[in-house]
Amino acid sequence: MTTATPTAIADAPSASRRQETQTPRRRGRRPATGWLGVAPLLAFAVIVLGLPVTAMAVGSVTITTDTGATEFTGANFAASFDGPYLESLLGSVKLSALSAFIATVVSLPIACAIVTSRFRGLREAVLSASGVIANFGGVPLAFAFVATLGNAGVLTGFFGLADKGWSLYSFWGLAIVYLYFLIPLMVLTLTPALDGLKPQWREAAQNNRATGFQYWRHVAFPVLFPTLLSGFVLLFGSAFSAYATAAAMVGSSIPLVTVKIASALTGDVLVGQGNVALALGMNMIIVAGVVMGIQLLLQRRSSKWLS
Repeated sequence: MTTATPTAIADAPSASRRQETQTPRRRGRRPATGWLGVAPLLAFAVIVLGLPVTAMAVGSVTITTDTGATEFTGANFAASFDGPYLESLLGSVKLSALSAFIATVVSLPIACAIVTSRFRGLREAVLSASGVIANFGGVPLAFAFVATLGNAGVLTGFFGLADKGWSLYSFWGLAIVYLYFLIPLMVLTLTPALDGLKPQWREAAQNNRATGFQYWRHVAFPVLFPTLLSGFVLLFGSAFSAYATAAAMVGSSIPLVTVKIASALTGDVLVGQGNVALALGMNMIIVAGVVMGIQLLLQRRSSKWLS
């Protein structure tokens, strides 16, 4: 039988303290090496995104005088919130919010039908087609709609839509074109969330004699609501930043901020409005940052229920 000496008892706390002080040091070295793996991605982001944003921010608050000197001013931002520039910003917000809302409402029953379908081939085909269509945009999309629903389009002539007052080159026509790629994008966003609804929740609702409508109203919809809002914000950002489709189809007939930025940079309407265009670009970046922040918060909230 061994007995602990006073010296050993006195040394025991000091040994434990040394172990406690050494352990955090070893653990603290691991994150430092972990950053090396993402260093190329961070460098790429700084070069591709950071430098252009910095140059845009500097140009939005500066102006070149007649003598060639550069002065700091807030006149560019003041001009971006006045007259046709403000009208274009509000037009983009209105078009993006409306098209995102319609796409959210239409995509929910489509995603529900995909998830509840017994045919696996149908699910895979719809999701694959949605992935392709969601990335189809720009000038080809504009040409496809012009050839189909334009003034001399196939469906326009076949159904006599021109005589009924239909015009593709209008606000609602552009909204329909945006829905073409927004609805598939929302379907891809909602399908994993609908898969995350646990069958036990529906069984519990049925055991309590709840109808299908009551289940969706009190159980499923509250759980999916953060995902719906997150998807709406994602669609809003996609529509808000779209340029090529609107520029190729309607040009400047509909006030949109992306088209107005291009016109200001090229001097199609007014010469020397490049710095105002940079201010408009900064306004878009601010809106996109707010949209991304809201989307991240909503995704965190929905993941707690669907995990």
